[in-house]
Amino acid sequence: MSTTTLAVLVPALPFVGALAGLLLGRTAPGFVRPLAVLPTLAAAVLAVLVAVRQGGGPAIEAATELTPTGSVPIELSLYLDGFAVLVAVLVGLVATCVQLYSTAYLREDPRYPSYAALVSLFTSAMLLVVYSGDLMVLLVGWEIMGICSYFLVGHYWDTEAARSASLKAFLVTKLGDVPFLIGLFALAADAGSFEVPRILGTVAAGGLDHPTLIALLLLAGVAGKSAQFPLHTWLPDAMAGPTPVSALIHAATMVAAGVYFVARLLPVFEASRAALVVMAVMAAVTMVGSALAALAQDDIKRVLAYSTVGQLGYMLGALAVGDRGAAVFHLLSHGVFKALLFLGAGVIIHAAGTNSLSAMARMDGLARRIPDAFWTMTIALLALAAIPPFAGFFSKEAVLVAAEHTATGGSDGVPSAAGWLVLVAGVLTALLTAAYATRLWLMTFRGRGAAAPDHGKEPLAMTGVLWLLAAPTTAFGLAAGPLPDWFDGRELSPTLTTSVLGTGAAVIGVMLTYALWQRAAAQAARVPAGLPTVAAAAAVETAVEESAAQAPEVEEVTHDHPATATGPVADPGKALLGPLHRHAAVGFHLDAVYATLFVRPVRAGASLVRFLDREVVDTYVRGAGGGPRLLGALVRRAQTGNVQSYLSALLAGAVVLAIATAVLANVNAGS
Repeated sequence: MSTTTLAVLVPALPFVGALAGLLLGRTAPGFVRPLAVLPTLAAAVLAVLVAVRQGGGPAIEAATELTPTGSVPIELSLYLDGFAVLVAVLVGLVATCVQLYSTAYLREDPRYPSYAALVSLFTSAMLLVVYSGDLMVLLVGWEIMGICSYFLVGHYWDTEAARSASLKAFLVTKLGDVPFLIGLFALAADAGSFEVPRILGTVAAGGLDHPTLIALLLLAGVAGKSAQFPLHTWLPDAMAGPTPVSALIHAATMVAAGVYFVARLLPVFEASRAALVVMAVMAAVTMVGSALAALAQDDIKRVLAYSTVGQLGYMLGALAVGDRGAAVFHLLSHGVFKALLFLGAGVIIHAAGTNSLSAMARMDGLARRIPDAFWTMTIALLALAAIPPFAGFFSKEAVLVAAEHTATGGSDGVPSAAGWLVLVAGVLTALLTAAYATRLWLMTFRGRGAAAPDHGKEPLAMTGVLWLLAAPTTAFGLAAGPLPDWFDGRELSPTLTTSVLGTGAAVIGVMLTYALWQRAAAQAARVPAGLPTVAAAAAVETAVEESAAQAPEVEEVTHDHPATATGPVADPGKALLGPLHRHAAVGFHLDAVYATLFVRPVRAGASLVRFLDREVVDTYVRGAGGGPRLLGALVRRAQTGNVQSYLSALLAGAVVLAIATAVLANVNAGS
């Protein structure tokens, strides 16, 4: 079987599995789990075979005209280079792990058949984006992912949190998709084709007439899909969906699609220095802002969500300094350890019966109850904090090396200002990332208080997946050596300067957070049990309640568990952020700003239109209908059915006509 045939089967198999799952979900429920897992697993295996055959060599291209358009053709085409085949392997691996995990995590969920089918369709759409060589076909996968995310985030549709989160995710991403679509058409108009190879050839020949406009339009869509400032606000709220969906969206689909798109078309963005600077500013603000927000979150999944936003900022920063190899290396590394973090968080929520870090911080012995999650989460958090020798260290260092190279004037065509922005923001974010990763670990696994509930060993389908992902989380950094042969040939190994800066910042973040946690724990211990200060107790209880409201799955998937004791919580995030904490906890009020600037004016405009429609337009419509009705009522009264009345009226009319005729005749005679 040829490589192109195998590549066609990779997105096709999950798509067929999704259709079969939807059709047989109710009539043959016994087939639902095999139809969820086996097609996705087969697609992952075929993706590996395609990657092995491609081998990092020249891109494999195949195309057939989809439909004649009369102008710019649309073709069903494949473009398999080193970037595409490796990202497809990541998608297949994470999707398979998510499907396996979900068989246990959602084993009692009555909506599981539709959920599994949507996950398969989601996977198929992302694989279509990865392999497609035509931007219109890529757009199909891009939009299908948006629809799937709407339904999956809103899986618990009977709760307000899920409904609001799914609608917000859909609207914010669509807000970015509008300029994105315009940018695609503008790019195709300049290049004369939607095919990626021809577009890249046109860019190389200097054939783009409007490079800055096109790049900024496309960047708006990427900001929405990959949750970058200022369109990132939907991603933390998307935690209202099931945890496995969060793992899929954050690790290998949807948010990764935007970064992958820029990497695929990086020469288009490099054609505009202004676009690169805008991208660097966006990445820097996203990195630092999301890391600060993560330090103030109480919901374990929201911490990880803001973490995803920041790590995507690293990837976009690498692209802003012109190194797509470093960006995709971090995309692959992050995809593995972020999937592990979310799936591990699912085990923690499943066992602890809460998603609140404040509640977990008042449980003793949670690490002993779930040893698999404890060890694998520790590995993943070390990778997130970029501690050597875990995967996150090498991929993050590749980004910092690229930024340093550009900052010192080593990149032609890329402004050094972009390099300095990414480098400074990257080092600062490394410190903050290590801080919130340490905070999450301490509050989850080093709680003090009542004994954590013991519900026995978690299902093998959940814990086994964690250890499967822990292997590449630990060892994927070794790929920094051979990966350049699959990418553009640029070295991805760390340098001494960036290693000292990045690792030093991470170590400072870990030590500072640990010291502040110890101090906060000592202060909490001095408060007698059951007699916390009113303000502290109220703040903790409010945080727990808000976290529960944001994650409706807690009531669906967790065991029954005893209520945790009340009391102050040792939270180092409050000491680290100080007065900034309350602002960071609500995402620096961006939702309130958007509500004031956009939502309220739109609603006011809608209210005005509704008023005008009902009170003005409808008044004219009602008046137009009222006149004939009144005339009809008058005529209807004359229809009595009495022949004598009709004859009398006829005679009276004849007399009136005779008199009128006589009068007119006299008038005419006199004149």
